[in-house]
Amino acid sequence: MLRSTEDGDRYELASPTALPKAGGFLWNQKMMIQMTCRGYATAQFMQPEPSKYAHAPNLEAKTFMQPEQNYYAHHPGRFVYVKDEETGQLFSAPYEPVRAPLDRFVFSVGKSNISWTVEHLGIRVEMTLVIPTHDVVELWSVKVTNLTSQPRKVSVYPYFPFGYMSWMNQEAEWRPDLGGIVSNSITPYQKATDYFKNKSLKDKSYFLSETAPVSWEAMQQAFEGEGGLHAPTSLTKPELGRSEARYETPVAVLQYRADLKTDEQREYRFLFGPALDDVEIRAVRDKYLSKEGFAQTAREYAEYIAKGKGCLQIETPDKHVDNFVNNWLPRQCYYHGDVNRLTTDPQTRNYLQDNMGMSYIKPEVARKAFLTAVSQQEKNGAMPDGILLAEGAELKYINQIPHTDHCIWLPVTLEAYLSETGDYDLLKVPVKGMHGDTYTVFERFSRAMDWLLSARDERGLSYIAQGDWCDPLNMVGYKGKGVSGWQTVATAFALKLWADVCEQEGKADLAAHYRASAKVVNDAANSHLWDGDWFARGITDENVIFGVKKDTEGRIWLNPQTWSILSGAASNEQIAKMLAQVDSQMSTPYGTVMFAPPYSGMREDVGRVTQKYPGSAENGSVYNHAAVFYVHSLYSIGEADRAYDALRKMIPGPSEEDYIQRGQLPVYIPNYYRGAYQRYPRTAGRSSQLFNTGTVSWAYRCFIEGLCGLRGDAEGLHIQPQLPSSWDAVKVTRLFRDATFVLDIRRSADAKEVVVKHEGRVVPEARFTNIKPGATYKLSVSIPE
Repeated sequence: MLRSTEDGDRYELASPTALPKAGGFLWNQKMMIQMTCRGYATAQFMQPEPSKYAHAPNLEAKTFMQPEQNYYAHHPGRFVYVKDEETGQLFSAPYEPVRAPLDRFVFSVGKSNISWTVEHLGIRVEMTLVIPTHDVVELWSVKVTNLTSQPRKVSVYPYFPFGYMSWMNQEAEWRPDLGGIVSNSITPYQKATDYFKNKSLKDKSYFLSETAPVSWEAMQQAFEGEGGLHAPTSLTKPELGRSEARYETPVAVLQYRADLKTDEQREYRFLFGPALDDVEIRAVRDKYLSKEGFAQTAREYAEYIAKGKGCLQIETPDKHVDNFVNNWLPRQCYYHGDVNRLTTDPQTRNYLQDNMGMSYIKPEVARKAFLTAVSQQEKNGAMPDGILLAEGAELKYINQIPHTDHCIWLPVTLEAYLSETGDYDLLKVPVKGMHGDTYTVFERFSRAMDWLLSARDERGLSYIAQGDWCDPLNMVGYKGKGVSGWQTVATAFALKLWADVCEQEGKADLAAHYRASAKVVNDAANSHLWDGDWFARGITDENVIFGVKKDTEGRIWLNPQTWSILSGAASNEQIAKMLAQVDSQMSTPYGTVMFAPPYSGMREDVGRVTQKYPGSAENGSVYNHAAVFYVHSLYSIGEADRAYDALRKMIPGPSEEDYIQRGQLPVYIPNYYRGAYQRYPRTAGRSSQLFNTGTVSWAYRCFIEGLCGLRGDAEGLHIQPQLPSSWDAVKVTRLFRDATFVLDIRRSADAKEVVVKHEGRVVPEARFTNIKPGATYKLSVSIPE
């Protein structure tokens, strides 16, 4: 059903029905497209706000990508119909809209392209999608081959719907001068000032063909007729009707006739995308629409994606994990740091954590992100809810709701950057703020820590306002009194990390101040939030503690336990109690849930998280971002088996049963898998299919610094592997500060602690220093049995 290629560069799915929502995605800094195995597409581009060039057939609300996206017959997609001209039989590639039973189906997701191979009625159709490194355009090649011993007469119809583009103005027509169907629309507006903003919008969409078609159709209704998309009326006729769309739903359908001898193949090339005007369309055609243009684009895009290959290659007993870590996880990290989720105002926490992953891939990008973020610091030291990345951008949607956690992520993500690069000079850079003030990066981080200390109540607990890391905890503290148990211990952790930086910078007094402050915060957490076996999630405006034993729903939350371990609030005795409760109440075959049990209805002093469907999203799902925090904390206390178990469950497979239950290819980690395992076992484990998630930077970090134990400091590299007990050996190649480390890690009965040898000599304290750029170091590492 599913296999990876030998080099791990592709995953191939052999059924369009086993995992019907499974897909892959491509991106550049201006666009993103997610394709499902059945041919449905979700695409957007930046101008500078996210926009679409292929729409649903009705008026759409502007939203984020939706979890567990539902697809329907008229959902935007990229399809090709094939008709046997002699029998009238019809099928479509990749699978929709005809859904004919296929003789062969292969959906192949690569790192730099997506392709399908479909065989039916003795005809093979091969479709391949690639995009350029900078421009917003899809490049499609379609190959049609006769597999039989008899000559065949077929018609080939690429069908690319534009959808309902505008209630104000829309049309489409065949443009012989441009060699394709072009749709025109006007983005609706009401304010006179918006007219001038909209003048620069790309309100045209085009579908261009290299080869002139026999006929075409530009009106959706005329194409479908009474037959519907599974059997369009227009395809029963010798030729398409050449209808234009005049304030009717536009579509792009072309017709090609092919007389194919045995094994003969025809190849067609198409471009699909948005444009401002005809001049842009002509330029795109001239640049890309040729055999050479396609080949060059494919090469350049493969090179672009290869720049995100990451710093780690592993060889372990689990070859499926090897493939994911070596090929797909760094790719997903690269996507996040490269395009910031294709938004002009990423949430501050997301922006910092997504760029944390770039510390391991392109550290200069992470460095720039820190400078950008702190330049937007508020006058009082607080960090804003979102970071503005484009001129004229505004804080929108969730970023208009006050959250209190954003300062925490500064030292938390900086720790990874400094460990990887040793770039303490970053702290000395003066940064002029958006309010005209100038402070060094070090001073801005200190001001953020001071703000965290000020944002606490009389008990010393951190205010939550209308949310912390968990956005939909929006009613715990909206009256100004509620506090967050997670934010309290997370504040202590942030203070501890910043104290370490202060000490490294020779500021002993500041280090002592922040460590003492962290202890005060941890003591407050223990005084007011410890419930006997775990820490509470918070205390509401009405002084009701929640996330405790008396709660029948939302009884135990993962984040307070995780971060109390990281902050030092939890003693060894408390940790033992918490881990036992997490194991018994929160562990599922698909990962560790965010909290348990999920809420079944609105709790007005907690918020909209309780209104989400039980087991979905933040309401008790396996929310991988929370789960990977847990993994990070487990590695911090040497819980190697628990850590790897939770980390492995983030990756689909390797059993066919697991792939089917999750419904996702192992080419990315989604933001969640369904929870409510006891209540709704049929849907438990189902993937959200959303690849935008703060999980991946942390997951990559956990594989590098946790599992492989390869973590830097100011002068060198610490080597402290934490293999699961079932593994005896692994091999690792690690790029670190422009040097290459090749490690052979093995268990040894003689080893009482980690012993590292280089050229036969023991490396003191298992810490490698004096690293020379360009050098390769081969190390043997012995770890206790």
